[in-house]
Amino acid sequence: MRRLFGTDGIRGIANQEPMTSELAMRLGRAAAYIFKNKSGRHRIVIGKDTRLSGYMLESALTSGICSMGVDVLLVGPFPTPGIAFLTRSLRADAGVVISASHNPFEDNGIKFFSKDGFKLPDETEKEIEDLIFSNEIDHVRPTAKGIGKAFRIDDAEGRYIEFVKNSFPKDMNLEGLKVVVDCANGAAYKIMPMILRELGAEVIVIGDKPDGLNINLNCGSLHPEKVQKIVIDHGADIGISHDGDADRAIFSCEEGSLVDGDQVMAACAIEMKRDGRLAGDTLVTTTMSNLGLEIAMKQHGIRLIRTQVGDRYVLEEIMKGGYNLGGEQSGHIIFYDHNTTGDGIITALQVLALMKKTGRELSELASSMVKLPQILINVKIREKADLDSIDAVSKRVSDIKNRLGDSGRLLIRYSGTEPLVRIMIEGLREDEIRVMAEDLAVAIKGSIGA
Repeated sequence: MRRLFGTDGIRGIANQEPMTSELAMRLGRAAAYIFKNKSGRHRIVIGKDTRLSGYMLESALTSGICSMGVDVLLVGPFPTPGIAFLTRSLRADAGVVISASHNPFEDNGIKFFSKDGFKLPDETEKEIEDLIFSNEIDHVRPTAKGIGKAFRIDDAEGRYIEFVKNSFPKDMNLEGLKVVVDCANGAAYKIMPMILRELGAEVIVIGDKPDGLNINLNCGSLHPEKVQKIVIDHGADIGISHDGDADRAIFSCEEGSLVDGDQVMAACAIEMKRDGRLAGDTLVTTTMSNLGLEIAMKQHGIRLIRTQVGDRYVLEEIMKGGYNLGGEQSGHIIFYDHNTTGDGIITALQVLALMKKTGRELSELASSMVKLPQILINVKIREKADLDSIDAVSKRVSDIKNRLGDSGRLLIRYSGTEPLVRIMIEGLREDEIRVMAEDLAVAIKGSIGA
């Protein structure tokens, strides 16, 4: 049982356990110890989003890493997928991202990438935890020249911009497209508008004035309604909403309708198969993806594989099967030909390239699949009890599954990053599944609700 790491690193309220300076320093020491696996000097890249608490945690992590004789390469506010790229590009031993992604500013998190740019497997995260709580490495104290140094990498943005642009067809530009982009006052606030303008798009930008407190605040991928309205008001061709660390993208079509990760994967998978570029004619997604995606893929001769929730598990399946496309309904999409993790900017460029190549509007591309009604409810909880052992909950779950039969799905799970139970029900009639979901939420609240 892991004590710190969830599905996407460690998260919590900044300056409270486990997101304290003290824990961050110990985390830095443990990670540095594990990643020192070659001769010579060792280096770890650290990036962050725009949260106020990022300064505090960055300093603590740097101190812990340097205390183990490992150098630190600081890049400041930077998209999470950019750290995966830089870790590889700079031949570093590991990369660290200080971010709580789509969470509010008072939260923060820490996640790691290996030297190859991959998120760490569960076993490595468990090893880091064991070192932190066992005090096993307290005696490891390099001195004099053995202590690590910290450097700032001044050309990091330029390196990543060129890397991302290489994922876009070289014989194509974005001239003639009007694009609305919401950077969520987060890590992509400078880089994303710059890339779009360099490729020739007319760009309308919001969420590009971070102050340490406004990341994800009524903006970004959790609040795409702002972009949807601006797309309509300005007659734009597309709207793009990132989250705080820019590893996801949600879209608005030219009509102002929302286009989620399932619809993007459907359109891209179909086009890639048509071009012979979809490895194994297979798309990898999670249990949360809409049943309509599965139906659409079957119609086009594309196999769909589902994993547990988390883009790290999607990536594991991609690597295991030799595939090159996968992702989540939330907009975390992995174009494995281009990056080793979900990259919201690369996702946006692939959608824009598809629009330019086909001459089709996003609304038409999104119609590649028909979404079944789906209800999502999050219930705040005070503890993570075994749901099967709670009679009121297990009875309702059983009743719902019997009523849905083969025409729908129920998924109920704990969030790996927040104190929440997530309920998802799909079915033929939205009014019926909404009542089912709300009844189940009431039962959970009555038992373990916060």
